Amino acid sequence: MTQTQLERERGLDRFLTFVDAVVAIAITLLVLPLAEIAGEVGEGSVTDLLDEHRGELFAFVLSFFVIAQLWFAQHHVVDGLVRQDPLVVRLLLLWLFTIVLLPFPTALLADASDDAATKVLHIGTLAVSSLLLALVAWRIRRNPAIRDTEAGPDPAPIAVLVVAFVVALAISLVWPATSYWPLFLLALNDPVVGAWRRARGSGSATTRVGG
Repeated sequence: MTQTQLERERGLDRFLTFVDAVVAIAITLLVLPLAEIAGEVGEGSVTDLLDEHRGELFAFVLSFFVIAQLWFAQHHVVDGLVRQDPLVVRLLLLWLFTIVLLPFPTALLADASDDAATKVLHIGTLAVSSLLLALVAWRIRRNPAIRDTEAGPDPAPIAVLVVAFVVALAISLVWPATSYWPLFLLALNDPVVGAWRRARGSGSATTRVGG
């Protein structure tokens, strides 16, 4: 291996470490508002405090769950990546932007969770984030020179995730009473994709979405 190849691999390692660090920071930012709420206990009970701020707590749990799902998907997609590719780097940077943006619509959930614009901003950001990951998987699969695996990541499971976000948004808008609960249907993504693959008799080159 030449010095140039070593430098490229080290550059890729640094970039992927940067990606993981940004995701960790984004998740940390989600919990900061909860830390401020803890200072409001005063003479009241913790139960009353939790009940008063259940909107913020739900927003945190929901966004943590979704960001974790997206990180697992990203981790599986780049697992076989060994060389930097300009298009992959640009797509991952755009994906990071959607992750960093998430704490903003998450903060809106507490005060405007039923607002249609808030739902579009929050769930729409997640859909775009998933679409970018699907494009990353497609690029890595189409370019064998940048991976060390025989078959690249399959973009299909993440494409299904994009559809799931769009469906969740539609349900939330058509039936406002469902709020953001349709997003938890994402937990069914892997079982659905697995069943679809078994029905087709295809079990190679999988890309999981969850952990």
